[in-house]
Amino acid sequence: MKISKILIGIDDSKFAEYAASYGFDIAHTFNAHVGLVHIVEPAVIADTSTDPIIGSTTPNYDEMNILSIQKDQADNIIERTIERYAKGLEVTHFNEYGSTADGILSCSKEFKADLIVIGTHSRSGIDRLLMGSVAESVVRSSQVPVLVVPLIETGE
Repeated sequence: MKISKILIGIDDSKFAEYAASYGFDIAHTFNAHVGLVHIVEPAVIADTSTDPIIGSTTPNYDEMNILSIQKDQADNIIERTIERYAKGLEVTHFNEYGSTADGILSCSKEFKADLIVIGTHSRSGIDRLLMGSVAESVVRSSQVPVLVVPLIETGE
């Protein structure tokens, strides 16, 4: 088995943090190039840009500000992860907008990953039905092996 490129999906959760530490441990073992991907899902914002009297539209600055804030947060997450875990490894990072599962799969192809590492929130029942499962979508559609890293909370 040759693992030379590992794509790690990250966000600002303890689940992704744990998966990142796991993925970087594997990368250090194989001296692999790491791809970090952070997907920003579009925020749903009420459209307040249409003037009801005149009917013209004005730029929606709130949406632009939210996108800027999301980009800054994504950059911070990636920088923090690289600083904490990379230690001498080559790292490429991707900031994508859109569906998380689709973004991870797209980056996997672009990066030519040999392995995808992602965390899971371990949702079940109605939460899983309503929220979906990024990990499940990635596993079902990936053309490369996917390591799903669960974080088992002990309740302590």
